[in-house]
Amino acid sequence: MNGDLPRVETVIDLHAIRHNLALLAARATGSGAATMAVVKADAYGHGALPVARAAVEAGASWLGTCSLDEALELRAAGITARLFSWLDTPGVDFAPGIAAGVDLGVSSPAELARVAEAASRAGARAAVHLKIDTGLCRNGCPPPGWAALCKEAAAEPDVDVVAIWSHLACADEPGHPSIDRQAERFAAAYDVAREAGLDPLRHLANSAATLTRPDLHFDLVRPGIAMYGLNPVPQAEDLRPAMTFRSQVVLTKRIAAGESVSYGHTWTAPRDTTLALVPAGYADGVPRTLSGRMSVWLDGKRRPVAGRVCMDQLVVDCGDDEPEVGAEVVLFGNGAGGGPTAREWADTLGTIDYEIVTGMYRPRVRRRYLGETG
Repeated sequence: MNGDLPRVETVIDLHAIRHNLALLAARATGSGAATMAVVKADAYGHGALPVARAAVEAGASWLGTCSLDEALELRAAGITARLFSWLDTPGVDFAPGIAAGVDLGVSSPAELARVAEAASRAGARAAVHLKIDTGLCRNGCPPPGWAALCKEAAAEPDVDVVAIWSHLACADEPGHPSIDRQAERFAAAYDVAREAGLDPLRHLANSAATLTRPDLHFDLVRPGIAMYGLNPVPQAEDLRPAMTFRSQVVLTKRIAAGESVSYGHTWTAPRDTTLALVPAGYADGVPRTLSGRMSVWLDGKRRPVAGRVCMDQLVVDCGDDEPEVGAEVVLFGNGAGGGPTAREWADTLGTIDYEIVTGMYRPRVRRRYLGETG
């Protein structure tokens, strides 16, 4: 019995994050590139501030966030590394970010004008990264408007163009023809920026391209999911999953063959068996759609979940074993010994492991860190 276990928690191994980031940064350094650790969305559900600190300790000189608020929270907490944010709504005031030294992504003339106006109010020059849409067709300036955006940015007295950048659509499918097509468009966009009088850095490589396309590392790489130990490409890498999602046994009971379990009675015991009740459910991040399709690691074995996952609890079939109340239950982790992983959940659900780990930031789920340095 382990009285220290909470109802449900994620355990974040910062040693693993440091290891993964150091591996990725070494790839970048080998190409002459710096490393931006992407810590958006609360560091993919792992906790932005502790992860940011660990990433900087392991070699990241930049940190990437999606929103300006995310960047400002890191700055307010004492993070001094260079920060970059790239996606906000039209009503966001960029002035606090400019004053705090946050680099800003710009994808349109209207956005550039808003940044320049905010820089004037802040009394500081804005550091911007112009984004070119090379084929992902989300954010970014369409190619027909790129030359004009570069010229406008070069002429803005309150703006410094630090970099141009883009994002790859299919880098997690090595050899996909779109990768080279996007790289060609990015090269053409860089030439246009130079013709406009700019001398920008270039960044294009995400986790997958950092691992597989050193020719696309340019001046800066932006690893995200790989830093958390989840491999975006088929090839083997020494990446270590950083998140373990666990709970504990709160009750055991013996039931007879023929008894059914949980809502809808979708599972019926084929034999006399012991059930273990675990206080984790879909309110805590266990997808209900995993009902009948998942197992947990309990007392050194894989054990199937019996019946439907409920809002607050699930039931594990333990056969003739009887776990102690308080025994640890790993719902997913690093896979050591053959235990379940976030990737396994994702594959079962037909999604990606990004969605699994980012979904773990929930009110009842306590977060605990291994390897904090201060």
